[in-house]
Amino acid sequence: MIAANLVRSRVFANSYRDSVELMRIAAELEGRGGINRAGLVMATPANQGVLREAGLLDATAAAAGPNDLVVAVAAADEDAADGAIERAAALLQGADRDGARGGESRAFVPTTLGEAVGELPGANVCLISTPGTYATAEALKALKRGMHVFLFSDNVPLEDEIELKALAARKGLLLMGPDCGTAILDGVPLGFANAVRRGSVGLIGASGTGMQQVSCLVDRAGAGISQAIGVGGRDLDERVGGVMMLAALARLEADPATKVMVLISKPPAASVAARVLDAIRSIGTPVVVNFLGGDPAAVRAAGATPAATFEEAALAASGSRAAGLDPALVEAARAEGARLAPTQDAVRGLFSGGSLAGEAKLLLKAAHASFTVIDLGDDEYTVGRPHPMIDPRLRSEHIVAIGDDPAAAVLLLDIVLGTASHPDPAGALTPAIAEARARAAAAGRYLAVVASVCGTAADAQGLERQEAELHGAGAIVAPSNAQAAAVAATIVEGRRA
Repeated sequence: MIAANLVRSRVFANSYRDSVELMRIAAELEGRGGINRAGLVMATPANQGVLREAGLLDATAAAAGPNDLVVAVAAADEDAADGAIERAAALLQGADRDGARGGESRAFVPTTLGEAVGELPGANVCLISTPGTYATAEALKALKRGMHVFLFSDNVPLEDEIELKALAARKGLLLMGPDCGTAILDGVPLGFANAVRRGSVGLIGASGTGMQQVSCLVDRAGAGISQAIGVGGRDLDERVGGVMMLAALARLEADPATKVMVLISKPPAASVAARVLDAIRSIGTPVVVNFLGGDPAAVRAAGATPAATFEEAALAASGSRAAGLDPALVEAARAEGARLAPTQDAVRGLFSGGSLAGEAKLLLKAAHASFTVIDLGDDEYTVGRPHPMIDPRLRSEHIVAIGDDPAAAVLLLDIVLGTASHPDPAGALTPAIAEARARAAAAGRYLAVVASVCGTAADAQGLERQEAELHGAGAIVAPSNAQAAAVAATIVEGRRA
């Protein structure tokens, strides 16, 4: 019998894969005909809960253990479900994108940290992307072996983070994370990062896409990155105490290649901010501080340079000066504002980067614009789905819906390039942009679109190609996230005028 939403799953016992790989496979499965949803997770209780919320937990998946990998799909019929699960099995076993099996030619793949160290005895960094339940134990093993840790895993308990960072600090090591999305160490990108030139600017960030934006804008300004050290979003929480930001400060102060530092974060706890600023007073390297929404006077008092936006931080670190909005952008924004209907007075932001969304909110609020900004990478939106930087389809659904919103004047978007991101994120969104604008037009409205691309010319997706695709879709493309927010506010202001 054909079912409208048939759920099927398969369990791969005692099998583990990196979460980014699993998200990519899930995205490919959801692109197949007859597949409505797909999820690939380790069968921990928390992940089984994720599958349940996504409508993907059947009896097979529910019976799996925490060391098992589950592939679950919701399909239109049994043939679609079986085909998707077989495709997932092939990909997990080493098939390439065309279906050819590559597993026989694969080199030995270590399954434990000890085996990995045996293969690479000189390695001094360990990237961990296991489920949060097991991440602490693996991080402890790495730290005890004298290795820095890039902890991509999320759902690590706060008390574990405190313990891990205390141990790392005692051993003079970095514990980057948990939920650390971005780093560039000695020119090697980890997690979501961009292809930027080497140089003298050192970044320390509790913000993944914030660090990506600053590193890309530093590159575009003609400078380069010495190191980019992520510390995890909770590092500047009062309970953690900024342990890794302080450790990273000391490490970059001792790095002869680093001539200027940039600190990036959402506003830290007051006590932690004071501790970090005290540390800045005692070092000789110039420091730019971008704590979104933070107090610039306190930063100046510490002898550092405050930056209100990621762009300001990048330009200050690169020795450049912000010139404000290009007059051509202002003119284009005013022309767009003149085309809006009387009901249209709001900016609708749909973001894939949490820090970029946070910056846009602050700037739109300061401009007194009416707006809603949604971070589609937030856990609320990624239950049972890949992150929108990997799979843009969830954002496409939201974009199309904006076309039916009578108050929507501007659709504001970020496009994030780099390692692990979708191979053509702008191209994947342009059909949805066209549909949203067509729906608005059918209702007698005009929908303006404003976007910025976080990336470089050297990124695999191609900065110029991505910007050209957005231009072709009728978008105004700004050179930074901050400028895109300013353009969006100018469009709405032009309508009010």
